[in-house]
Amino acid sequence: MRLFNTAIFSAAAMLLASAALAITPAEQAANEKALDAGISTAEQMAWLKQMTSAPNHVGSPHNRENAEFILAQFKAWGWDAKIETFDVLYPTPLRTALEITGANPVTLGGQEPGIPEDATSNQLAGALPPYVAFGADGDVTADVVYVNYGLPADYEALARRGISVKGKIALARYGAGWRGLKPKLAQEQGAVGALIYSDPAQDGYGTGESYPNGGARPDAGVQRGSVADMTLFPGDPLTPGYGAVKGAKRLDRRDAPTIMKIPTLPISYGDAMKIFKAMGGPLAPASFKGGLPFAYRLGGADAIKLRLMVESEWSLKPANNVIAMLKGKDRPDEWVVRGNHFDGWVFGAADPLSGEVALLSEAKALGALAKTGWRPSRTIVYASWDAEEPMLLGSTEWAEHHGKELQAKAIAYINTDGNGRGFLGAQGSHQLQRLVNQVAADVTDPQTGVSVLARQRARARVDAYEGSAPVADSTLVAAEAGGDMPIGALGSGSDYSAFIQHLGIPSLNIGFGGEGESAGSYHSIYDSYDHFVRFDDPGLAYGGALAKTTGRLVLRLADADTPALRFTDLAATVRGYLAEVRTLVSTRQRQDGKRAALIAAGSHKLAGDPTEPFAAPEAVSATPMIELAALENAVSRLETSARDYDAAFTAKGSTLAPAARARLNKTLLGIDQELLIPEGLPGRPWYKHALYAPGRFTGYGAKTLPGVREAIEERRFADANLYATRTAAALDRFSARLEAASAILGGK
Repeated sequence: MRLFNTAIFSAAAMLLASAALAITPAEQAANEKALDAGISTAEQMAWLKQMTSAPNHVGSPHNRENAEFILAQFKAWGWDAKIETFDVLYPTPLRTALEITGANPVTLGGQEPGIPEDATSNQLAGALPPYVAFGADGDVTADVVYVNYGLPADYEALARRGISVKGKIALARYGAGWRGLKPKLAQEQGAVGALIYSDPAQDGYGTGESYPNGGARPDAGVQRGSVADMTLFPGDPLTPGYGAVKGAKRLDRRDAPTIMKIPTLPISYGDAMKIFKAMGGPLAPASFKGGLPFAYRLGGADAIKLRLMVESEWSLKPANNVIAMLKGKDRPDEWVVRGNHFDGWVFGAADPLSGEVALLSEAKALGALAKTGWRPSRTIVYASWDAEEPMLLGSTEWAEHHGKELQAKAIAYINTDGNGRGFLGAQGSHQLQRLVNQVAADVTDPQTGVSVLARQRARARVDAYEGSAPVADSTLVAAEAGGDMPIGALGSGSDYSAFIQHLGIPSLNIGFGGEGESAGSYHSIYDSYDHFVRFDDPGLAYGGALAKTTGRLVLRLADADTPALRFTDLAATVRGYLAEVRTLVSTRQRQDGKRAALIAAGSHKLAGDPTEPFAAPEAVSATPMIELAALENAVSRLETSARDYDAAFTAKGSTLAPAARARLNKTLLGIDQELLIPEGLPGRPWYKHALYAPGRFTGYGAKTLPGVREAIEERRFADANLYATRTAAALDRFSARLEAASAILGGK
């Protein structure tokens, strides 16, 4: 990656934070001190206990009670608040069944057992059994095939061994890719049903002591979730691209492309063990082996058959978003939007209510600040989203319904979700990277007493030295030099998706973690208050840190004369993405040549074990040269325009006349919408952002320069050339806006 000289911009960055404020640095510091004083972790614990006291799935009585509670708090704290409801499709299970059939049938599945150490796990009245949302209804009996993670490479490995899932039930383990890909790819391979289990190597005893002795998943724990095809679009499957309001035109459920076509259930590794022990078939390859204490087999046509049955209730349910505003005194039509969801699969302590109580702390502190006479320069919008878990329903429908208004007014969206103990994690729009680092330098880590930023840097350096975790070169350089820590790219899996990837609104996702043990309770009945305060964030110390971090981000964006953006960070990041794409092309070209030579020579047959038939991989079309010249030129232009803007703003941003500042702010407002590709990404036009998207085969994980990168990875070479041109055009539009902003500042 090409790096800019950080010394040139260090002084500029210091000015960016102070000169761009509508209030003085002393006033800003006083407001942030008041924010900190208004945040109580004891209150957070009380809210968390109350809000996790009963099941919180979409449409449940307690979920509605939580919405009303949140609304009442906002109003009591002085916010203008309301509940905005959307009617969304959300299937819930009426009956499920899973059994090993035969002369001695074995019943599997069902609700997880309560444990004495976890109070709410024994209070399951109204809780739904383990299930996945948006799998199909059905009743099938078939052989079972173990497909590892159920991703394309796994099916290729099975095919080379002569094993097919056609007409069978695919058994996949969680991990390596988003859960919704597992039934999607299974149905594409001809499977009639799918099961997904949590292997202990990923989140059970392979990672630590099992609950209740530790936080890891017990043998009966089940990970619920959605399997709708989020990589096509999130939100209500029946109203793609527009809000699910009363009277909205809705697709017939049979025509909704994001709903799966085969029945699917999640199961525990205790149940998976019973299936594996009854299975036959060849031994699984080493890459398929997890943490269960026996040899893994692939199954196929053998003695074991499974019966899998799912029957659901497919009605519309209310998604009750709580929307609260503090109106801006200077720029009421510019919005800073902050959100976290409050619905869970069962109790939802870690995911999402640990983040929601932090949001409530911020809202209370900002409300108290407003009662002293302060008003934000811009309007602050706080959103508590409902129905995130099934498919980002509440936030997506709200963003789609208010899309034009948001594109006209929103300067940023700041998201949180689950939170835990450990290190700051931040992903988002890279012109906000400097702001995130400034805030991280001003928030104290509750365990060590140093800044959150200092702890981030220390971890990167230690991980790189010990080799305990992968560390990008740019991250290590920044950590060792004491520079800004890079933020990550946004994929999907939380409520920022509609804002950044559909509407082009700069976004951040913020949270702490890495030292808690919430992965073992994830989406199960054990994601509870008792689990959270024992193993995830005792005393909610990091709930306090999260509120101080995101509260500062909100305050600084709301009160800046001009938002403190540094576009050279964005340009450097995009340069890095382009370098990765170039490396991808050259690597693929080398690999394709070697693959063809090995196939031609029959090397796979000679290298294989004659007792275990293993075919050569299929021949593929060679990777050609991809025309990246236009994209190279666009990135170079972005680097120049970003450097010119940042330098001009540093020199003159604090002394702009009001009329010039108004023109500058108008020019910058909505600039990220220039990065939207009007046609959308190949095969999924809802996703429009040229720089960031959830990967088609990663789901939550981000793909950068997605139109180009994924086309190369998937050998859609015509798309790669087309989207190199479309991405270049988006970058050029963005650069032209920056150049116009620089001209207002009197720069180049």
